Amino acid sequence: MHLSPPPAVPAAAVPDDAFVLDVREVHEWDAGHVAGARHIPMSTLLERIDEVPHDTRVYVMCRVGGRSAQVTHYLGQQGWDAINVDGGMLAWEAAGRPMVSETQTAPAVV
Repeated sequence: MHLSPPPAVPAAAVPDDAFVLDVREVHEWDAGHVAGARHIPMSTLLERIDEVPHDTRVYVMCRVGGRSAQVTHYLGQQGWDAINVDGGMLAWEAAGRPMVSETQTAPAVV
């Protein structure tokens, strides 16, 4: 069965005050991410699902959009207002959106 693509928005259109859920792995997050984003790797989502708020739209982010599309689809099925960030962190970086890192180096998408 082929799933239709989940709702998506370009990285440049994500509101500055949005709740961003980053589902990448730890090394990807550490290298560079959206300031204020919530980091829940896709592999731990089910055990940490209570950390995802129901009272606001959730913008789901990964590196290019594949993992986040899967998570967006799942959250939507479970009743969340979830939207995929099209192009992920690569599109975010290309749009010149601000990023931070957990390392001593400049933020980067890996």
